[in-house]
Amino acid sequence: MDIEALTNSLLNIEQEHATDSILRRIVSGLAAEPGIALARVWVKRPGDLCQDCGDTNDCGNRRECLHLVASRGRSMVQPDADWSRTEGEFRSVPVGVRRLGLIAARPDGLLVGDLSADLQWVSDPDWVRTERVVSLAAVPLSCRGQVLGLVAAFSREPISAADFRWFRQFADHAAIALFNAQAFEQIEEVRQDLVRENTYLRAEIREAQEFGEMVGQSPAIQKVFRQIELVAPTDATVMIRGESGTGKELVARAIHERSKRADKPLVKVNCGAIPKELFESEFFGHIKGAFTGAIQDRVGRFQLADQGTLFLDEVGEIPYELQSKLLRVLQEGQFERVGEDLTRQVNVRIVAATNRDLAHGASFRQDLFYRLSVFPLEVPPLRERKEDIPALAEYFVAQACRRLNCPPVQLTQHDVIQMQNCDWPGNIRELQNVIERAVITARHGRLLLDLEHNRPAGAAAVAGATAAEDTSFLTQAQLDNLERQNLLKVLRLTAWKVSGRHGAAALLGVKPTTLFSRIQKMGLRQE
Repeated sequence: MDIEALTNSLLNIEQEHATDSILRRIVSGLAAEPGIALARVWVKRPGDLCQDCGDTNDCGNRRECLHLVASRGRSMVQPDADWSRTEGEFRSVPVGVRRLGLIAARPDGLLVGDLSADLQWVSDPDWVRTERVVSLAAVPLSCRGQVLGLVAAFSREPISAADFRWFRQFADHAAIALFNAQAFEQIEEVRQDLVRENTYLRAEIREAQEFGEMVGQSPAIQKVFRQIELVAPTDATVMIRGESGTGKELVARAIHERSKRADKPLVKVNCGAIPKELFESEFFGHIKGAFTGAIQDRVGRFQLADQGTLFLDEVGEIPYELQSKLLRVLQEGQFERVGEDLTRQVNVRIVAATNRDLAHGASFRQDLFYRLSVFPLEVPPLRERKEDIPALAEYFVAQACRRLNCPPVQLTQHDVIQMQNCDWPGNIRELQNVIERAVITARHGRLLLDLEHNRPAGAAAVAGATAAEDTSFLTQAQLDNLERQNLLKVLRLTAWKVSGRHGAAALLGVKPTTLFSRIQKMGLRQE
């Protein structure tokens, strides 16, 4: 072997920091040697081709294989043949199985100086004779007691013992460079994951702060709290069901924060906002060049949520053709990025949410539905927990004034009664929006509630029909007497307390000074 040429190749290899570049330089440097017919490198990676592998029955653990990652050579018989391809029979070989796997398990490697006399290490003797290959040298790529892979060279010239010593030194230096490059890439991948996770979690924190904590003391919401306390400490998959706007995401967050994964990320995927063609990339990630527009590697939400919780909002929107892959991740914890053969392992707890009846839908796999519904949890609509409206309204008023930079406003009993008389088809989200609008339009510290569109279904029609049918009316004297009796009723109810939070003025929705004037004008006196 040309020692000077190999030394120059080593210098070039040691200057590289990318694994792919190092692998290409290893085989290119060897293939440039006089007499070398073929040089190849296999790298040890997780076994992910077991279904297509002919050595499955002989493989012990089915966890690690030698994957062919780089190849260079020249054919004497077929000058146009492409020997740089990494597909074919030897693309994956279990460690300790077949010839290559056994060589990788030998610390000193293997030198066969005369293949014509020792063909046991060759799978295709005809290829050896046709290409006039006479020698084989193969050495494990080892660094710090760890076997990273295997490098092999088939030569048309005899390889001496001295040549083999240089070949082993070449492999040792190449292994060090490969080990450092892999470590560097792992560190960079972790750094990129942390950057993405940090960016994502900041956005999640901002979103969580906008909505706040769960509020309520009604029996309906207390039942939800008890269910959260029961399921949170487990790793059970939870299906949260409820109408839009009921706070399903808050329930998912509460489950995560009370679980043993609370110090790990809670990653949200809004399945209803993802284009159909991007679902797989969003869930599992992709590698650079996997499809048009994939200009760099991307980590998927499953990998981002590893050891934490993944919240699948609007899970019923997942395309049917992707549901089998989702089921595989749930059952086995394994997935592949788009465009990549490497199988990755994750440990993720799934919390899903939907406002649809997935149990009887034709567009959702029943096996996936039952896998997601290990612990179903129903979030009640706001119309079934109206006793929580005062606390929710007070919370949203204070939050809106602070977040929108608006002056403080007073929430009156009259405002609360108005809100409790509404149906709230949009639930808590609609209540929050109405209050925010009222805070923005408030005048002189009073909320201006616009509840025209929030009355119970049919209320407007009933009111219109009643007005059309009833032609009776009241005189001014009757109206004055009605107002007098109504005011007396409120004063007695409040023990003649006019001002204050629970006074008559607050109940009637008027200013205390205005009410004092009316009391004096009507000549009312406390009994």
